[in-house]
Amino acid sequence: MKDLVVLVADKNTQFTLQGLFSRNQLLGIRDVSQDYDIFVHPQRDPGCYNQCVDFLRSFNEVYNYGLVIFDHEGTGQENKSREEIETELEQKLNDSGWNNRIAVIVLEPELESWVWSDSPHVERILGWEEQPSSLKNWLIDKNLLESEQIKPSRPKEALEATLRFVQKPRSSSIYEQLAKSVGFARCQDESFLKLKNVLHSWFS
Repeated sequence: MKDLVVLVADKNTQFTLQGLFSRNQLLGIRDVSQDYDIFVHPQRDPGCYNQCVDFLRSFNEVYNYGLVIFDHEGTGQENKSREEIETELEQKLNDSGWNNRIAVIVLEPELESWVWSDSPHVERILGWEEQPSSLKNWLIDKNLLESEQIKPSRPKEALEATLRFVQKPRSSSIYEQLAKSVGFARCQDESFLKLKNVLHSWFS
């Protein structure tokens, strides 16, 4: 059996995970880089929510562990909390044969919440290095960030506005570069912490 199968909602999440899995030592896990597969659901976030049980049903005899990762925003289930969705789907997946070998990670509100940190790598990878002001000050000036905030409330909109300003094309490779470069020891995002804890429990 292979180590891990992952179902995600888009290529940006796929490339983010590829970047993270390449840093197994920082995650505190053994190397799984040659023994996992990532599938992108064609119906994105709603597809992951509505169809992950059927999509992954036959995989529980091929992989030791499974992950489902998608954004909270865009699922059509925004009236439920992140925790409610995770608990609901994990129960259904376990009942389908996974038997506590699978976890669901709902990104609140979306993947881009993992992008923002005070690391200098963020400005470099987003192409901001030549700008006269800091990216944080620019985001505040554009009402995309409150001065007391660490991350924008609308992280995807802030990322897209930044890339438009520096005329850098959107690309999934940006997410992989960020995942390979930005430190995450101080990250307090609950979905990211859950991912770290789950991986550590499986592959430490």
